[in-house]
Amino acid sequence: MTDRAPEATAGRPVRVLLADDQALMRAGFRALLDAEDDLLVVGEAADGASAVQLSRRLRPDVVLMDVQMPGLDGIEATRRIAADPDLTAVRVLILTNYGLDSYVFAALRAGASGFLLKDADPADLLQAVAVVARGDALLAPAVTRTLISEFVTGPPPADPAAGRDVLTAREQEVVELVARGLTNDDIAERMVISPLTAKTHVNRAMTKLHCRDRAQLVVWAYESGLVTPRRR
Repeated sequence: MTDRAPEATAGRPVRVLLADDQALMRAGFRALLDAEDDLLVVGEAADGASAVQLSRRLRPDVVLMDVQMPGLDGIEATRRIAADPDLTAVRVLILTNYGLDSYVFAALRAGASGFLLKDADPADLLQAVAVVARGDALLAPAVTRTLISEFVTGPPPADPAAGRDVLTAREQEVVELVARGLTNDDIAERMVISPLTAKTHVNRAMTKLHCRDRAQLVVWAYESGLVTPRRR
């Protein structure tokens, strides 16, 4: 694994840690990211254990995390990063070759802020890093609907209403729309409110439910039974 000293200046670039067991893949990502003035690759990890260690040492803004790595895989590494109270500002963006597979939902449940296919266009990767770095979830509406419909297929919770009592009726409605894949602008249009009000409802729901970000809010909505996945 390699690393360099972090920067801590105002207006600094988004600091990225690469976690992938393929050196050629890491080199490609580094070349793409370092070519941007507002992005900086601060370290590389070839396995999940190193990704967790470097996250604790370097405190990157975003970790680009591969799923299948030797030893500790990307899912468990993500879970450890998300569970570390000292790493609450670190966001994990899962990279996968497999598209909408079971790894994706497992990653979101573990605490990832989103996912991206490894064969995505370079511009999409750059945009994904920016989205996750600012605290948003990388869950496109169509992807969210397909993902949830495909992979949230377990039995209903023992108490479907558990946890909902902390949300107002309005907040429950907003969370349901988030889980259906709507953006803040979409929610605002649907509920005839301003986008800022929609964002406020989303943020309050995340705070009450102790969700790290929008992705975790989607997971909660389905696991709590607030929203029922469509099944084929």
